[in-house]
Amino acid sequence: MPIEGRHISYRYPNAAGEVFADLNFRMDGPGFHALFGPSGVGKTTLAKMLSGTIRGFEGTIADDGVRRVLYTYNLERLPGWSNVRAHFEEIAPLAGRRRMEELIETFGMEANVGSRFHRLSLGQQNRANLIRYLLQDFDLLIMDESLANVDEFTREKIILKVKILFPDRCFLYISHNVAEVAKFCSQVLVLRSRSRSPQLVAVQGCDHRESAESDPGLLERAMLEIVHAA
Repeated sequence: MPIEGRHISYRYPNAAGEVFADLNFRMDGPGFHALFGPSGVGKTTLAKMLSGTIRGFEGTIADDGVRRVLYTYNLERLPGWSNVRAHFEEIAPLAGRRRMEELIETFGMEANVGSRFHRLSLGQQNRANLIRYLLQDFDLLIMDESLANVDEFTREKIILKVKILFPDRCFLYISHNVAEVAKFCSQVLVLRSRSRSPQLVAVQGCDHRESAESDPGLLERAMLEIVHAA
């Protein structure tokens, strides 16, 4: 399911300049892809274009075979009238309860699902919110800093498990952590300032998976390419 943007240009209403000018990008197939770049270059804007939240831009986004795109972001909130498990059970079909329990365990949330959302720490809230999206049907899930405030060990455990559970889905992982995107993503889309051409550069990531051996040299080269492109 390739997702391709061609000649994308966009300016927010009443803004002095464009966010994108003739932007082109392509994501090939399922797996983990990353969107990386400094603050203010338009990562969230592009994510919202892919999810259909922002329309009215010039150019086209072709996403043949992509039926449903979900977008989740850091600090998104769940309603507070019931506990977290009740929210999960409302979303997950009965046939999906086994996967729900597996996600709760992988995300380290067993002791927290009986609590209301507002009583969780920021990291626990982000983990709970991401589980909520993984229980839904999607072809592309955009994760905009979705694992912020989660410790490194738990983030890695979550990403590796998600790769196993959803091998045929596409993920766009937005993060400022260069080591993380280089290690776990197959393709890193480096978004740059509009003054630079091209505005987006694709770098090959290591696409690390569970039980596979890491190649420190390969990881270092990928990180250097990403930093150089940014």
